[in-house]
Amino acid sequence: MRLAMVGVAALVAAGCETAGEMPARSDRAQATFERALAGKTAGRAEKCLPLNRTRDMEKIDDTTLLFRDGRTTYVNTTLGACNGMGSQSYALVTRNIGPQLCRGDIATVTDMTSGITIGSCALGDFVPYRSAP
Repeated sequence: MRLAMVGVAALVAAGCETAGEMPARSDRAQATFERALAGKTAGRAEKCLPLNRTRDMEKIDDTTLLFRDGRTTYVNTTLGACNGMGSQSYALVTRNIGPQLCRGDIATVTDMTSGITIGSCALGDFVPYRSAP
């Protein structure tokens, strides 16, 4: 019994190591990401972002979202990949209980034509990038 528990623990640990690896960003997505943050400096990560700052969102790839609010661009790297999020025919849908999006909130990827949920992921921290004054 003890040997079986050690084996299961080893499998769980191995799964956790690979779960943290994010897929490589495509050249096109990387160029878009760099262009959006050109001349901006990263600030301290924030756990939540008020909904009024989330209206201008851009999907970079299956793990990266940009939220623009005036001169500030917030980068959110999801906790795991939202498969299909980078596709133009899918939308990212969040259900909010309060007045903000927060780390750990679940977002679903939905096919806009059929309304079928394709996948889901959890939001990460919101890192603000601001232009120098």
